[in-house]
Amino acid sequence: MKHDPLSDTFNIIKNAEIAGKSNCIVPASNLGKNILKVMQDKKYVGSFEFIDDGKGGKFKIELIGRINSCNSVKPRFSVKVNEFIKWEKRFLPAEGVGILLLSTSRGVMDQQGAKNLKEGGKLLGFVY
Repeated sequence: MKHDPLSDTFNIIKNAEIAGKSNCIVPASNLGKNILKVMQDKKYVGSFEFIDDGKGGKFKIELIGRINSCNSVKPRFSVKVNEFIKWEKRFLPAEGVGILLLSTSRGVMDQQGAKNLKEGGKLLGFVY
């Protein structure tokens, strides 16, 4: 039994990208849907659709080959507005490469959106 749908989603996407697949199927959750929307807006994944399997559902994701690595961050660190650079240095390979995914009071967003809104939050994961 899998216990963390977000980590499962990131691992399935990363393994499918490494294998060169054009799409993958991940477990569905509301948090996963919001993260996939952010990844789609930043052009890391193509379209995705919900598949109702009678249990919890799944997402079928179209991969476009732009992800080198993605992972969830545990524990979910609290990030203040003035601490984004520290976390970017820790999880991203270089400045301007990749995104940090945050859960804020205004929803799930990347670090650039949170900087523009001057909003802190909980660090969920990273993609580059």
